[in-house]
Formats: sequence, structure tokens, C-alpha cells
Amino acid sequence: MPEISPGTIAFLINLGMKAIAAVAILIVGWLIAAWAQKTVRNHADQNPVLDETLAISLGKIARILILVVTVIAVLNQFGVQTASLVALLGTAGLAIGLALQGALSNVAAGILLLVLRPFRVGDFVEFASASGSVDEIGLFVTRMHTPDNVGLIVPNAQIWGSSIKNYAQNNTRRIDLTFGIGYGDDMDKAVQLVTGLINADERFLKDPEPLVAVAELADSSVNIYARPWVRREDFFAAKLDLIKNVKERFDAENISIPFPQRQVHMVQMQTKAA
Repeated sequence: MPEISPGTIAFLINLGMKAIAAVAILIVGWLIAAWAQKTVRNHADQNPVLDETLAISLGKIARILILVVTVIAVLNQFGVQTASLVALLGTAGLAIGLALQGALSNVAAGILLLVLRPFRVGDFVEFASASGSVDEIGLFVTRMHTPDNVGLIVPNAQIWGSSIKNYAQNNTRRIDLTFGIGYGDDMDKAVQLVTGLINADERFLKDPEPLVAVAELADSSVNIYARPWVRREDFFAAKLDLIKNVKERFDAENISIPFPQRQVHMVQMQTKAA
């Protein structure tokens, strides 16, 4: 049996110590990464500004960063030049970032949507390319459905890059209606009838005070504006009921709702016989 030189024994001992240290670093880094993920997520969940999706993502990012540092520390134990490795990772990250510009812009927009909260899950929103109720706000896309229950998957960058109209942001909304009556009908009576119907319905708010007034002398009708306020959840039902009630009341009081019409005057031309 060949004799092992002292140098070889020292090398093996040194390698074994490095291996033990690397395993210890790996275990400790793994535990710290799990602890950091849980801690970051718990703190993010307690922050009312941050969405649950963003809290989960922040926890995962913290875990990945610690694991990357752990791997670099393990490689450093075996004499790997970590400076060049970090430079390589940075170059690879830059290349991936350039290749995934669209995806990263969606992620950036998703983070802004989750942090600034221009709308929440359940809100009905409208923007440049679509409108509907929000089902889920993700890092890449926002899932919605239209009033007729058609699913929409919209990239976050499209939403953040346009004006967002949130119909559920405020607790009250104003109903804007126009009722046309004939030029021969009593304007004051029509205004009183519409005002009475609004005051009789408890869904219409007293504050702000509803507006009912003669607003326009149109081509075929005298237009009366009705501008009552309602709670957000009563908007559509109250609007539809008011339209129906006004039509029925105008019919009962013999107030006409004219349709567009045009008078044509015929002029008879007499021709001289040749």
C-alpha cells in the first residue's frame, strides 16, 4: 500500500473542512432564506397598502436573493472567483431584461397597480381597451369579466398606460337623464312630476339635492334634465325605474314625449304652356 504524503493528507483535511463549511453555509442560508420569506410576507400582509399578491412576491424575492448570496458564499469556500461570477450573473440579468422588456414592463405596472391601488378586486373599471369587473390583479396580467360574463385577460402595462375610470371608487353616483316633452306641453308641470317621482323614491338622496330643470330647446322637444344622486349599489336599478315611472306618469298626465320630426312644405309650381 503506497504511503500517503503529508501534503496530500493536509489537502484532504483542508478540502473536508471546506466541504463541511460549505454544507453548514448552505443549511444556514436555506434556513435564513425561509425565515426571511416568511418574515417579509408577514410584514407585508400587515401593511394595508400592499396587496396579498405583492406580499407573496416580495417574500419570494427576499428568499431568492438570500439563496443567491448563499450559493456565492459556498462557491467561495472552494476557491471559485465569485467576482467574475457576479459579473456573469449581472450580464446574464441584463440580457434577460432586454429580451423580456414587455414582460418586465407588465411586472412593473403590476407592482404599481398593487401598491397605488387605483382599483381593487370586485371594482368595475374602464380604460382604453376594455371595461369590466376585476377578478384578480397579478404581477403580469389583470383578470376581469365583462357585464355579460366574458372573461378578459389584460396585460398590466396596457392598464397602467391609460386613463382608468373606476365606477366603484366613490360611494355615491349621479344619474344623468334627459326627458323631452312637446312644445305645447306645460314645462312647469313636467318638472313637478319628475321632481315628485324622485322625492317619492327613497333610493334618491336628499343631499346632494337633485336637480330637475328645463335645460334645452331642442329641434323637436323641450328637454328637461334630471340629475338625482344615489348610492353606488342603487345606480342601475334606480335609473331604470325612474325612466319607466316618468314615461308612465307623462302618459297619465297627457304630456307628450315627441319623436324627431320634420315639416316639409310643398310648393306647387305652375308651368306655362308652350
